[in-house]
Amino acid sequence: MALTSSRQRTGSRDRAFFIDTESWIMRGLLGLGIVWLVVGVVLPLFPMVTRSFQDTAGTWVRQANYVRYLTTPALAQSLTNSLWVAIATTLLSVGLGFIYAYALTRTAMPGKKFFRTLGLLSLYIPPLANAIGLIYLFGNQGLITNGISGILPGININLYGPNGIILGEFLYCFPQALIILITALNLTDARLYEAAEVLGASPIKTFFTVTLPSVKYGLISALFVCFILAFTDFGVPKVVGGNYNVLATDIYKQVIGQQNLSMGATISVFLLVPSVLAFVIDRIVQRRQTALVSAKSVPLQPKPKPVLDWVMFGFCLLVVLFAFTVFATIILASLVKVWPYDFSLSFQNYSFRGVGGGGYAAYWNSIRMSLYTALFGTGIVFIGAYLIEKGRGLKGVRSLSYFLSTIPLALPGLVLGLAYVFFFNTRIWWIPFTGIAIYNPFHGLYGTMAILVMVNIVHFYTVCFLTATTALKQIDAEFEAVSASMSVPFYKTFWRVTVPLSLPAILEIGIYYFVNAMVTVSALIFLYPAKLPLASVAIVNMDDAGDIAAAAAMSTLIVLTSLGVRLLYSFLTQGVRKRSEAWLSR
Repeated sequence: MALTSSRQRTGSRDRAFFIDTESWIMRGLLGLGIVWLVVGVVLPLFPMVTRSFQDTAGTWVRQANYVRYLTTPALAQSLTNSLWVAIATTLLSVGLGFIYAYALTRTAMPGKKFFRTLGLLSLYIPPLANAIGLIYLFGNQGLITNGISGILPGININLYGPNGIILGEFLYCFPQALIILITALNLTDARLYEAAEVLGASPIKTFFTVTLPSVKYGLISALFVCFILAFTDFGVPKVVGGNYNVLATDIYKQVIGQQNLSMGATISVFLLVPSVLAFVIDRIVQRRQTALVSAKSVPLQPKPKPVLDWVMFGFCLLVVLFAFTVFATIILASLVKVWPYDFSLSFQNYSFRGVGGGGYAAYWNSIRMSLYTALFGTGIVFIGAYLIEKGRGLKGVRSLSYFLSTIPLALPGLVLGLAYVFFFNTRIWWIPFTGIAIYNPFHGLYGTMAILVMVNIVHFYTVCFLTATTALKQIDAEFEAVSASMSVPFYKTFWRVTVPLSLPAILEIGIYYFVNAMVTVSALIFLYPAKLPLASVAIVNMDDAGDIAAAAAMSTLIVLTSLGVRLLYSFLTQGVRKRSEAWLSR
């Protein structure tokens, strides 16, 4: 008996030591995660905001920069222009997106898979490329403007200005709104429609009393997401804005054109504040939306209604034709010798000879950067999400990590990129009003591939983090509990159980990172060094130099690469799902 009791005490002490060791390891990893988020997200904002209270010589001028901005009519008008463009784009994108999502989820129209796929086509096209496609369609020498070389009456929509920006932002925001609205409409309980039908409610009354109230949080979320995207986007206004200035292009002109970093920082604050407010409201809405989801909900099976089905089919066809026409025009422009004088096809624009931007060197740099972003970003995001979602204890630290993980969604790319310039490009940090200076240990990252990868990881961190936490919530917590009771290290459980079960989500995160790193330009435009040209930035430089055909060719390469990676992902996911089902059936 004494020997048995001794063994039990020894086993208890071993388990206690094991639990304590794991707890310290997880605390250390959570601490590293918080340090990563603070360095990557929070700290860079401080020198940018500080710079907005200084002049070009670094002298403190308090609110003088803000007063100057608001009292300069041309500059202040940019704020009004940004708000108008964002509101118009939001209403257009969410309005048409809701009808499109309604057609996919609430009707029995034919070709739903086809329309669902092509409705998301613009996700893989850089906003700059969409703007270039609009130039070739509606610009001064556009196909539609000239009536296809005089065959048809020409239509001039005055592209360069708010009309062009709103059209380009619509192509950018529409698929984002569509994803949110499809999800919201799919969560609607079919029993509500059955009750309305039994009570004799008309289709219109059912729409206003059942459909709209059940998706109101999804609608509100889509409104705020589209507003943030349109308000902060740089690519479309840069190409088709003309003399119609917005905040994003003002920042670019002040920093690149006039080398006035102080005013660039000031305008960045104006760009940041509405985005943060919209983000906070959206987070509140998201929480209320989550509370409405019920496990007893019954999915709706739409009944055939020939008139409604074919009307929706026609509407969806028009939207898809518009998006596909812009995409096809980009490809056509990249293959035409001299637009609009010589429409013979050639690959000469793909040689990138005699044009700025870096050519194929920029393209391969972007692929390399996107691969690094996908690999490191996926690892950082998933491990961070695992520690927050599956970790034991340290509730306050995990809550802080969750909060910090959601902040990047509120940061416009231009603001984040400029903040990184102020934070990483300074060798010495001066603490305001103290005269104390400290060495910047992160200065060595500036001008390297590492900082480009880092800013991409941070820029798209929140969406990937939420994807990871959603996948982890679907895995029973008993796996971790059983592992702990058997003294199995958490990292073995993570590698042998959690990762295989979450592999489809992990691949989805990797693809999201790769595609967005390929197409983004706002977060990189201030950061990329001359020795590391990038494809998306090359499009901006080519457009500035008037090499629109070469810009279309580079855009085509980016789009085809992104679509190719997505197809590869679909192929790999099929195999992963089959292996997962086989593993689960043992």
